[in-house]
Amino acid sequence: MEHVDAPLELIPAQLDTRQRFVRVTGSRGGQFVEFDFALGEPEIFVELILTPEAFADFCAVHQAQVLPPREADDAPQAPSDWDWRLTDATQTRFRQ
Repeated sequence: MEHVDAPLELIPAQLDTRQRFVRVTGSRGGQFVEFDFALGEPEIFVELILTPEAFADFCAVHQAQVLPPREADDAPQAPSDWDWRLTDATQTRFRQ
């Protein structure tokens, strides 16, 4: 008989870190490219900003697959506290 409070066995995810993904999310005055970079899973990413030349070099060095821009339908239906991007911070006033 299994104990109800026993922890579930953790099964490692099959994550292929050789797969690299980039998704362009915007630009800043034509001088910088804003993009997401992910290893293994496109849904888990970091936000980066580079010049267009450095972005092209970055993609070549990492042999990154360029993903299409996110559609409005891809966004979660119910916003949450976790549902924000670094670029959102430029539009937010923080309390001191």
